Amino acid sequence: MTLNRKFFLGFIRIHILYHASQKEIYGVQMIGELKKHGYKVSPGTMYPILHSLEKEGFLKSRKENVRGKIRKYYQITSKGQKILQESRQKIKKLLNEVMAF
Repeated sequence: MTLNRKFFLGFIRIHILYHASQKEIYGVQMIGELKKHGYKVSPGTMYPILHSLEKEGFLKSRKENVRGKIRKYYQITSKGQKILQESRQKIKKLLNEVMAF
């Protein structure tokens, strides 16, 4: 695993939680969303992240048949909301420190 990837995986997880707090999300949608922000995330990276966030209790999922294919939709849990809020506070502190000139 490259150094950049290790750094950005945390950012990606927070980004996923943020979007899941706004509305239900699904894998391909999040790959596209993250691409808009300059992240190249493959399905082989995205789906294990979604599954681990669900396993850890930060997301919950439901399945829906969409044009003959089963799509898994994710939404944030109260545990996910809590970690997202804590992350926001830490991000603000870090941003203030890193961006201070």
